[in-house]
Amino acid sequence: MEKIEKHIAIFKGKSIRKTIFQKEWWFSVVDVVEVLTGTERPRKYWSDLKSKLVSEGYNELSEKIGQLKMIAPDGKLRETDCANTETMFRIVQSVPSPKAESLKRWLAKVGYERIQEIEDPGLATKRTKLLYKLKGYPSDWIEKRMRGIAIREELTDEWQKRGAETNRDYEILTAEISQATFGLKPNEYKKLKNLKRENLRDHMDDFELILTMLGERTTTEIHRTKDSKGVPRLKDDARVGGQIAGSARRQIERRIGRSVVSKNNFLKNKDRKML
Repeated sequence: MEKIEKHIAIFKGKSIRKTIFQKEWWFSVVDVVEVLTGTERPRKYWSDLKSKLVSEGYNELSEKIGQLKMIAPDGKLRETDCANTETMFRIVQSVPSPKAESLKRWLAKVGYERIQEIEDPGLATKRTKLLYKLKGYPSDWIEKRMRGIAIREELTDEWQKRGAETNRDYEILTAEISQATFGLKPNEYKKLKNLKRENLRDHMDDFELILTMLGERTTTEIHRTKDSKGVPRLKDDARVGGQIAGSARRQIERRIGRSVVSKNNFLKNKDRKML
């Protein structure tokens, strides 16, 4: 199963779900239709438009539309019609809207950036660093966060190769490491930090990031050493990797006289500093 990365893009204040599939961006068609038309029934509009396109001779449309899983309004992963940049251009051209030209330029830019990143993966890292910098994060924190992203990707690649198939599998394994490292599952940790939809790791301090990296990097190495296969065995490894990081946390806490687990976050305030 090919690994699919999920993202949300913003076009003129409206969210468009996009995902990397087959090494290029694929966009949620109903999201694009909603942005273009402003309709309250984008699925119905898209259903009618599909029929119209086929009747006009665009018979290969069904072959170029993929059913990919994306986060639905209820927070669950659900399959939805998606199209790559080229196919989205054809769809946009069929929708009468004053936003069509600007949306096509936006699609072209997003698609071109992905091509650049495939040719030079360092560009994706540079863009991510710039986004964190613009949000007000300090440079030393950004370096740790970027290293954490790389370690996380290495771990999820191992999970995929070794039998993790669904987002639920990844959530279970992640929770196992977090529980053993910090004594909290990610949803509990987010509640402690007063977070809702925000990324938990974007609101961790140095110790929290470092211990997260330790737990995940250790888990990756355990998988490779034991050649673990299947979610139950991966879960056992994740618990051990987290326990090693948890032991380090407790030793640190004894020395510094305070808990490493912190309520602090990087939620925006007027000073854009750590709360």
